[in-house]
Amino acid sequence: MSALTIDELAPVQSGDIAGRQPWWRRAVRGRTDDPAWVRPSLLALLVTTAVLYVWGLGASGWANSFYSAAVQAGATSWKAFFFGSFDSSSFITVDKPPAALWVMELSARMFGVNAWSILVPQAVEGVAAVGLLYATVRRHFSATAGLLAGVVLATTPVATLMFRFNNPDALLVLLLVAAAYAVTRALESASTRWLVLAGVFIGFGFITKMLQAFLILPGFALVYLAYARTSLRRRVLQLLAAGVAVVVAAGWWVAAVMLTPAADRPYVGGSTNDSVLQLAFGYNGLGRLTGNETGSVGGGGGGTGGGMWGATGITRLFGADMGGQVSWLIPAALLLAAGAWWAVRRTERSSQRRAQILLWLSWLLVTGLVFSFSKGIIHPYYTVALAPAIGALVGIGATALWRSRESVWCRGLLAATVAVTAIWSHQLLARSPSWHPWLRGFVLVAGILAAAALLLPPIVVRRASVGRAIAGAALVVALAGPVAYSLDTAATPHDGAIPSAGPTVTTAAFGGPGGGAGRGPGGSQARSSQGPGLAAPGFAGRGTGGFGAQGSPPGFTTGGQGSSGNGFGRGGFGASPTQGGGGLLNAGSVSRALTSALKANASSYRWVAATVGAENASGYQLAADEPVMAIGGFNGTDPSPTLAQFEAYVRAGDIHYFIASESGGFGAAQGGSGDATEITRWVESHFTSTTIGGTTVYDLTSSTSTSAAPTESAST
Repeated sequence: MSALTIDELAPVQSGDIAGRQPWWRRAVRGRTDDPAWVRPSLLALLVTTAVLYVWGLGASGWANSFYSAAVQAGATSWKAFFFGSFDSSSFITVDKPPAALWVMELSARMFGVNAWSILVPQAVEGVAAVGLLYATVRRHFSATAGLLAGVVLATTPVATLMFRFNNPDALLVLLLVAAAYAVTRALESASTRWLVLAGVFIGFGFITKMLQAFLILPGFALVYLAYARTSLRRRVLQLLAAGVAVVVAAGWWVAAVMLTPAADRPYVGGSTNDSVLQLAFGYNGLGRLTGNETGSVGGGGGGTGGGMWGATGITRLFGADMGGQVSWLIPAALLLAAGAWWAVRRTERSSQRRAQILLWLSWLLVTGLVFSFSKGIIHPYYTVALAPAIGALVGIGATALWRSRESVWCRGLLAATVAVTAIWSHQLLARSPSWHPWLRGFVLVAGILAAAALLLPPIVVRRASVGRAIAGAALVVALAGPVAYSLDTAATPHDGAIPSAGPTVTTAAFGGPGGGAGRGPGGSQARSSQGPGLAAPGFAGRGTGGFGAQGSPPGFTTGGQGSSGNGFGRGGFGASPTQGGGGLLNAGSVSRALTSALKANASSYRWVAATVGAENASGYQLAADEPVMAIGGFNGTDPSPTLAQFEAYVRAGDIHYFIASESGGFGAAQGGSGDATEITRWVESHFTSTTIGGTTVYDLTSSTSTSAAPTESAST
């Protein structure tokens, strides 16, 4: 304790943070007390992060075609924009709220609908998150702590993945870091304004990814209640005001959807009763915890034994599915947080450093435990939500202990942290034995040497050149694995709904038989079958991964910007080989012949085609640049439209083609809605099939046929 200086422990007043410089000068020069190297280092970090997130970004094509199709719709129709519709005719929404889509859709409206306009916003959000994390940590710790926190966030493999991808998680992470910054500002002066702003950020996180945004709420509220410098009564009232801000920021869109008559808005995708509340608290909420997910793409984890989504338990984050995505520095973050907390344990209750350590630790522990024990749908890329907390705790703890390295226990804890990190990195790298095998040996040997050097007597470590060399070696050991994974991730195109970072993983350590986040078939190797075309748990694979390699995407050949990928195949959820990280479902390319047919006289129809499942429909919609009805929503389980509704659309001449999927929809296979199957059978029994570009289609504007079985004509 005595080794820590008074300067390190004294709370920092908000007015001391940036001096009294104009904002534009602060942006260029930084804090008045910063050394000259700080601002150039920060700018270098942000530029390097931008290059990592943007370089070769267009190679992923449409990435998650489900969301790309929704962006196309929102860039065409303001109604689709507001509701988060999958198609511009607003038949059904995506199964998430639309905030993340709004950012991409505004970009697409300005720059056109293409891979870059859709993916670059996520990269910008990633750079902003890194910069904001630096600013948050820097307020009460050194510039080195802030920079280290930013580096860890930027190079966490799953962060590199998601800030180059168009899933909602990129915006969610930025909003959560912004909330942490606002709470930090609120703690400094018991500011109601900043606390309410934190509530607004979390509320917008809700309309980005619903209840996942609320995982940080309990810890943030308890930290403010314990450490804000004001009376208990005022703290409680402030927290109530922040709670109201959360409800308002999250609820305005929910209220708008609920108050709009069902006939005037799209069906709420992912729900079974057209209710946004059911979507929020069921499929996208408590169902993720309990595994009771009506309309889900599968069953829950079923306890420690696991299920479709893998085994649950305390080691889940370290298993083959999630370990290489995020766990590289989790042991280090926990050890360093404990050391930093012990160092400041005797400071006054209102110490901002104590508050900051608990703020980030609560984020890591609550979110990590929820991910570890959730029985419902969970994918490895969700773990990007842990990266800011890991970065902050590593930056805070490492710099605090390094400043006090003359203390035996500080040096010992630093050495233990480096050794544990090296051993764990070696273990993670060993899961890909053919991928740069030299790297794991280097990390292990260098880590042991760096740990031993940290134990040298203070008289040796005190020398500046020796100290810098040891610190540099420890930093290289800690970051070598995640940086290598991140570079591999950035160099690999990704598509599908469940992308994964890093190389092929062939070992299911900790996670058991369900682990695996590899590029091989079905994720990691040795998958067992679970139903028609369904891979075993943990199908976060690249290549022919995801839902088994049964069947081939219907009529997907070449053309358009979509990369070849996992498709809604005949005979099950098929997956054609992809160059990059695929997983659950993705559209492939559509033949020119079918694209031309869909475009022909398109203005005469509300939907140029209908097909089962939004992932299936997305390829056709992106290729034709016209609305396609996704029967049953994301995976065909949503009870919309009913057969009667579909017949009415056909009689009104609203739909041109029905594009066949011989599986009849994933929903029927998984016990979901049977409407998709009924519609398919009705079309087959009333219309004659034809083949366009290798794809079976039915012209719904032609005369009906009483034949029960369609006769397929020659290819057109």
